[in-house]
Order: sequence, then C-alpha cells, then structure tokens
Amino acid sequence: MTTNYSSKEYLELVDKYWRAADYVSVGQLYLKDNPLLRRELKDTDLKVHPIGHWGTISGQNFIYAHLNRVINKYDLDMFYIEGPGHGGQVMVSNSYLDGSYSEIYPDITPDEKGMQKLFKRFSFPGGVASHADPKTPGSIHEGGELGYSLLHGAGAILDNPDLIAATVIGDGEAETGPLATSWQVNKFINPITDGTVLPILDLNGFKISNPTVLSRMSHEELTDFFKGNGWNPHFVEGTDPTELHPKMAAELDKIIEEIQAIRKNALENNDESRPAWPMLVFRAPKGWGGPKSWDGNMIEGSFRAHQIPIPVDQNHPEHKDDLVAWLKSYKPEELFDENGSLLPEIKAVVPSADKRMSTNPVTNGGNLTKELVLPNPADYEFKAARGTVEGSDMTELGKYIRDVFELNKENRNFRGWGPDESLSNKLSAVFDATKRQWLEDIKEGSDALLEPHGRMIDSMLSEHMDEGMLEAYTLTGRHGFFASYESFLRVVDSMLTQHFKWLRNSHEETPWRTDVPSLNIISASTAFQQDHNGYSHQDPGIVTHLAEKKTKYIREYFPADANSLIAAFDKSLKTKQVINLVVASKHPRLQWFTAQEAHELVENGLKNVEWAGNTPTGEEPDVVFAAAGSEPNLETLAAISILRKEVPELKVRYVNVVDLLKLKKDDPRGLSDGEFDSYFTKDKPVIFAFHGYVDILKDIFFDRHNHNLHLHGYKEEGDITTPFDMRVRNELDRFHLVKDALTAVPGFAERYPEALEKMNLLLQKHHDFIREEGDDIPEVTNWTWE
Repeated sequence: MTTNYSSKEYLELVDKYWRAADYVSVGQLYLKDNPLLRRELKDTDLKVHPIGHWGTISGQNFIYAHLNRVINKYDLDMFYIEGPGHGGQVMVSNSYLDGSYSEIYPDITPDEKGMQKLFKRFSFPGGVASHADPKTPGSIHEGGELGYSLLHGAGAILDNPDLIAATVIGDGEAETGPLATSWQVNKFINPITDGTVLPILDLNGFKISNPTVLSRMSHEELTDFFKGNGWNPHFVEGTDPTELHPKMAAELDKIIEEIQAIRKNALENNDESRPAWPMLVFRAPKGWGGPKSWDGNMIEGSFRAHQIPIPVDQNHPEHKDDLVAWLKSYKPEELFDENGSLLPEIKAVVPSADKRMSTNPVTNGGNLTKELVLPNPADYEFKAARGTVEGSDMTELGKYIRDVFELNKENRNFRGWGPDESLSNKLSAVFDATKRQWLEDIKEGSDALLEPHGRMIDSMLSEHMDEGMLEAYTLTGRHGFFASYESFLRVVDSMLTQHFKWLRNSHEETPWRTDVPSLNIISASTAFQQDHNGYSHQDPGIVTHLAEKKTKYIREYFPADANSLIAAFDKSLKTKQVINLVVASKHPRLQWFTAQEAHELVENGLKNVEWAGNTPTGEEPDVVFAAAGSEPNLETLAAISILRKEVPELKVRYVNVVDLLKLKKDDPRGLSDGEFDSYFTKDKPVIFAFHGYVDILKDIFFDRHNHNLHLHGYKEEGDITTPFDMRVRNELDRFHLVKDALTAVPGFAERYPEALEKMNLLLQKHHDFIREEGDDIPEVTNWTWE
C-alpha cells in the first residue's frame, strides 16, 4: 500500500509527533519525576533549579518532524544540525522518540520509567548538557558558541554526494560574523561530487532580550538578500499549526525535488556550474505553543520566551498548576500508551534504522574513517651539508602534501584549507596535484588554479569558514589541514576551544563515539619573520591558548627545519582525537637535521644534539641551551658557535625541542623527572629560546627540579623591520643568548669581559646598520655553521 505523505491523516500523525516532542522537551526543563502527570504533581516532582531554554524548541521540533516526513517520502540520507545552541532538548527529545536514545543508553527505556530518567538528567548534575553535545545522538555540532552551523553542514557534505545536512540556523546566530560569511559557502559546493547543505533559517524574531535583525526585514528584503547570496529561498510563515503543516509539507517537497533536479542535471550533463541551491525561511513565534503571557507580560512571540517561561521549581511551586496546564495542552494521553511509550501509529512516521537523523552514520564519523595512504617522509629528505645550505621548510612540506593528495585521490578523504594564503605560505607544490575548489565563473588570464572539484578550499578570505568546514570534515571521518598566518589563527581560537571540548567530551564521557581524525593546523608566516607586515601580524599567542587546554588532546610541534617539519606533519596525519598545531617557517632557512634525525626528534619529542654541544659524554654541562622553533634553533646554534670560539672551556649542551607539551609533567606522554633531568639537569643554567610567550615554559619548569631558567621568547616587541631585528627586539637573538649564558654561569662574565663587550658592540652595529642599509649585518646574513 502506497503512503500518501501529504494526506490530512498523515499530517495529523506528524502533528501528534510534534506535540510529543514538545511535551518531552518541556518535561526535561521542569520535571524530575511524574513524567506523564498520571498523579497529582508534587513539589518534589519538580527540579530545584530548572535550567535550559524554551524559545527555539517548538519551532525546531516542528522542522524536525517535517524533515522526518521527507526522509520517508524520498528515502533521503539526511542528518540534522541544531544551530540555535540554546535548545539542546530538541535532539534529545527526537532521538528519544525515534528509539535511538534508548539504544545508546539502555537505562533510558522507551516507557514511563525511562522518560522519568530522561527528564531528570537534562541539565542536571551527572546528567546531560543543555546543548547538543557529544552525548546527544545525531549531533556533530554543539552550538554552545554560535556561528558555525552552516560551516559544519557544508564541511560534512563535502565528498558525500548523497548526503543532505539539514542545518537549522537561529536568527540570533545569523547575526554573528562567521554565520553572515557562511552564506557564501555555496560557492564551494560541487553538485556532482559533494552533497547538499540545506539552510533552514528559524526566524522566530528574538534573541535573549532584543529583536533579531533578519526578523524585522520584510519578505521582499529577505528574498533579495538570499538571492543576492546565491540561494533560492523558500518561505513558510505563520502561527496556526493547522495551516502550517500542509504549507511546510508542500514547501519541503518543492525543496527536495529542486535538489534532486539540480543533481540530475549535473550528473547527466556533467554540469559543475554553481546552482542556486534551495534554502528555507521558517517564520513562527518564539516560544510557540508555550504560555501566551505571564504576570501581564507577553511570553509567546517575545524575547521573554527565551529561557524558562514559567517561574516554578521545587522551592517555589506556587505556579505548578500553570505548568501542568501547559503540559496537558499537548494531550499526552493521545500520544503515549499506558506504558508511557509513543503510540505505534505515531512511531510509524519516524524513519527506520539509519535513516533516522539521530543514527545517520556520518554523525559518528570515526566508524567511517579510512586511514590515509601516506608517503615515506624519508623520500622528501632535504639533503645538504648541515647548517650551510638554505631551504624553505614549507616549500618542502608542500611536496609531501602534494603526494598525499595524489595517493588518496580515489578515496577522496583528504582536503586542505587556507584563507587565500596557500601560495604565500609556500605550499605551491600542492597545486601540481589539485586546484582550489571554486564554483563561480573562472576568468582566463586573471584567475589561476581554480576548478569546480579541487581538493583545496583556498579562495575565501575567512578563517572561520576554513576552520569550521575542516572541523566537520574530520568529525565525519575524513582528514585534512588548515594553514594560516600565525597571528590570524587567533581569529578562530575560540573555535579551536570548542572543538577541543568536543574531542575531550566525546572521548572521555561518551564511550559509544569512536575517535575521529585529528584537526591539523599549520601556523606559518610567523612573528619572527615579517618582511612586509608589521606589528599587527606578530602574535604567537595561539601556542599559549592551546597549551592551556587538557594536553591529552593537544600537540604542539616546533620543527627547526624542513625534514623535521615533514616528520611532524606526517605524524600529525596519523593521529586521532587531538588538535595538532605545527608551527612552521616558510622563509629560506639553514637546514640542520637528516631525515633520520628528524624522525627521532619527532618521535621522542626532543633530542640532545650532540654535534652542537661540547660536553664530554657522562659529564654535566656548565650550561644547557634549549630551543623550540625554527628561528630559536637558528639563533641558539649561532650563539653556541660564538661561545665555542670565544669561550672554548665552557661546557655546553644543546637540546632541541620539537614536541613541546611532552615536557609537561601532567601530560599523559610527559617525561618523568629523571628523563627531564637527563636533558636539563637539576640545577645548571638553562638558556631556553622559544618561539612564543615564555609563560608556558615557566609553567613547564615549575613542577621540575631545575628552576635556574633564563627564558627568551616573544615579548610584544615588533614593527616592520628586518628579520634579525625582530629577534633582537625580543632578545631572542644570538648576541643576547651569549650574554645570558656568560652571566648565568658563575665566574664566566668576570673571566671573559671582552666577549660580553663584543656582543654589545655587535648589537650596536646591528642597530646602526639596519637603519642605514635596511638589511641585517653581514655577521648574520653570511653566517653558517662551522
């Protein structure tokens, strides 16, 4: 028998499902017992502190119910992204009604007893969050920080041609900078090789205490706005459910058939031009179906519906009768049987098995992950006499990434992102294997490296877009990287924080989720080499920001040359469930380590570089030099070469650090005290040259024996100046390092005053020379390792 999905009878079942979802959503806010009100509501049935939001809930439940309907009608592969972050019970309620919640959490049974547990645990100690966090079936997007829903939807559907990401966007969220930019994401979605992101603007009119901008635009303005951004907008607007159900059904049918027509045309005609993808504007009241007013003030259709509309709790039960009236308005006796289970005829409108949005396989992407086919890093070895030949680290890495693209082109599970900076960051070799994905017109002569099905997305000047799409790409089981200027990674540091929280939560508190490929960030164009950018471009703070997190989920690599950069990136691509930050130099630099030495450095995290020091085996040095980063490594080795010439009796050890967080005692991979002391001793002076702010080093050494520290890093001194002057301004240069060593080791400053004076004279020469010549002194530019 063929089902008529538009019949009055079917839409009545959809309405009942929607009412059930609303009932379960309200119950989660207020109740910890008596979930179906089958006895008089007691004060102790109420939560002491109802926490959560109501305003966006009913509208989203309505949307969810109708998405279920089109999944059934058209046999769709679809999942749901809940952009309005304040409304986590939407996905909880719907996954409970479709049965998936009970499958994942067997103690939350699909009956009255299970419903009681479900209600109690929402926003409750030991329970679940009020956002769609990793514990929520079907979620890849928490929404705690607004602005990234559309980007996550777009990232998920890349290379998933049959997938539709139904992405609900709150009209408050639509006011954020990232979301406002996200409307341009349709310029990067290929109708043949990628899936479909379906934006659904939930236009309920209000934020926390103000109207939303888009809601005050007229129908005509909204139409022009979205058409101007390349979308084909559809509208469903109203307040009466009896009118809105058939409207929503008809409009979603049009949208799905429009998507299918776009795909059919693209496949049959090999047409990769950008279509005008459909999107939906759904306008219904905030707090729809809840209290109309309270204490003389409007609730439904106003900002006051945002959180808890009725002020009732266990200690203030005076208005519990109003809560009961609200709950009973959904007529739960028409929705649930005597056991408290959803009635079978209503359950029949729910998609089955993995057609349920809560169990779509992409929402637990670790199960779909195919490991990358990776080349051998040793095949990309930069071979040169140590410290005498320059090479660009990022240029060499580009050759490795080029071949990762080639080796995985059949799997289509590796992508790169950058905000118009891939060439600037010297990754030009990757374009031998792919081009930038771009669905707009391509103009011969003026444009370069663009095609509709490229593996790089590098043509939008938005760190938010790059980061957001990469997050979703990895969360749905694929691999990739994002390369950006170091200082502008701070634009997305809160996004990285949110992703870290997702990784930690899903790994530690959600055992049913499988680990996903890691998020790989390349931090290039660093603070210590800004030839034509000034102080605004000088900020290595992303290093400190990420190091403050739980470092089980963070890796920070500071490769000193091309071979160690390739080794660090290769290791990053093999990891799961972490954020890898790789700080890389793109400018020509002296090269230091063989491929084998680089492999050892990355695997061990650090290394006593014996060829640089002069301390006999088995003896303790007078001073330990340490460096993390390309320029710190260069300056430290230059300082050591000066000391070995000027003060040959000084016993020096040099430790190069690549994997910084391995030095932390509280890191799961951290060195023991004995291992740490074997590198840094218990009390000898440590001259540590570091790429970032030195507070992180103070934190690392605080828990160790050796506090005899002399730290050199970025000190917020900068300008448009020469590369070496950037280091001098921050006292990270070789001359300051030499002076520090001589004064730190007892007796040497007194015995070698001429060496100290020589350093001061060179610093003065440097000061005068760059202001006259505009270049660094020959002692620096011509220096090589002897």
